[in-house]
Formats: sequence, structure tokens, C-alpha cells
Amino acid sequence: MPYQSLWGDIHRSAFEQGYIDADGVRTRYIRAGNRAAPKLIFLHGTGGHAEAFLRNLDAHAAHFDTVLIDYLGHGWTDKPDVPYEMPQYCAHLAATMDALGFRSASICGESMGGWIAAWFAIHHADRVERLVLNTMGGATMNAQVMKTVYDKTLAAVEDPYTHTRPRLEWLMADPSMVTDDLVACRERIYAQPGMKEAMLKILCLQVEEPRRRNLMTQENMSQIKAPTLVIWTSKDPTASTETGAEIASWIPGSEFAVMQNCGHWPQYEQPEEYNRLSLGFLLRDRERIAA
Repeated sequence: MPYQSLWGDIHRSAFEQGYIDADGVRTRYIRAGNRAAPKLIFLHGTGGHAEAFLRNLDAHAAHFDTVLIDYLGHGWTDKPDVPYEMPQYCAHLAATMDALGFRSASICGESMGGWIAAWFAIHHADRVERLVLNTMGGATMNAQVMKTVYDKTLAAVEDPYTHTRPRLEWLMADPSMVTDDLVACRERIYAQPGMKEAMLKILCLQVEEPRRRNLMTQENMSQIKAPTLVIWTSKDPTASTETGAEIASWIPGSEFAVMQNCGHWPQYEQPEEYNRLSLGFLLRDRERIAA
């Protein structure tokens, strides 16, 4: 495969990278789009970073004031010595929105980002316009998947230059989608001082007891009021399409879509199809109202 830069996926939009103070947490973001447009936030997965959604930024920034963030403890955002569970992640998201001046936004979350987005939609319903939950985490208790995420992520942090690529390849239906640039980006993040200590706290949600107290269930997800699209894939390594459909059925009025031949990062493996599904859902009522 010829060399591919992550940043080559952003060539239609003016964008910026910056840092904001989210209630004392120095928080990194990537932002594009008209500041007067409706607001949209993308949330990556466990051990991830904002670059997980670079292939989607241009398309969404054409319609939204779009922000990709490194949330609490992740990427280049601060890693304070606090519990890394849903209440803390959601408090950080609320503080990030305040710092950005977003009263409300649509939120698209992948894996643990979907878990955070769903939890946030329950506890901050007035701040969520629409949800896109992409191969979301936190709604199952599969011990083997939890162990795999824990072991592969910790190994990558302990030895970034050996184990980061296998960790990323596990996410994909086609491992060749993992480019040298993506690997180098994550290696640099994982090599930060203090990253192992932070990751051990992050990985608590792959351990039975803390996961159970943060678990998304039919009971709590039935409280989600925001219009929701659940996206799953035919080759997701964390849960079957049947499980994805069951999760979607817990959310009143939600829509469900399956993307074929991609794994846990459909937004990265098939960005055009993901963008079509996401924007079709996010823009539908806005276009009707505008008409």
C-alpha cells in the first residue's frame, strides 16, 4: 500500500487543533466547520484519540460545527488521578461542551465513545440533540472480549513499538487498513510519560465489577430520549450484529443499520458509507424543517 497520511483525509475544510480548559483538564480537540452551524461532537473508543474520526471530519464539517476530542485520560488530553468511569467521563464531556460554548450538540460515539454518549444522553438529556452510536461498548459482559481489549491495550502501552500495530489491526476486518501513519500516531501517544498508569485506570471498565456498575442495560437505555441511530458491522470483533440489533431495540424509536465487511472502526474502514449513514440521519429533520 502506498504511503497514506491521516491528514490527507482533511483537504476540503479549514480546521484547527487546540486545547481548552475543561474544568481544570487540559483537553485537546480538532475542529472544523462553520461556527454558526449546528454542533456535533465525535467520541473515540477505549485507549483511542481524535484521529479515529479524521476520515469523517470533512464530510460532517460541511454541515456542522464539528469537534473531535481526546476525552478524559486519552490521547493528548490531561490524565488526572481520578476514577475513569462513566460519571467522570460525562462530567468531562459536559465541561468540554461548556468550554467550547456548546449548550447542546449531536454526539457520535464509537465503542467506548458510544457508551459515554449514551450515558450522557440519559443524564444530560437537554444537551443532546441526536445520537449516533457506532459499535458501542458497555452493553455486554463478554469476558473474552473484555480480556482481549485489556491485554492488547496494556501490551501496546507497555511496548508501543511492538504491540500498537496488532492492537489496531484487531479493530479492522481488513488489517491492511492500518497504515504506518496511524500506527506512528498512536505509538507517540502511548509513549507519553504516565500513560501506563493512566491506561490501567482506563481499563477498569474491562474488569467485571466496575464494568457492571457502569453497564448499559435495557432499563437505563430505555431512558434515552434523543433520536438515535445505532450502527453495527458484519465483522465487529466485540459483538454480533444480533447483539447490536438488541441494543438498538432498547432505545425507543431508534434506527439500526449494519455496515458490511468492516470491523470495529467502520468510520475508518468505509468512511464514505459511514458518512452517508451518519449524515442521512443527522440532517434528515433539519432538511425537512428548512424546507
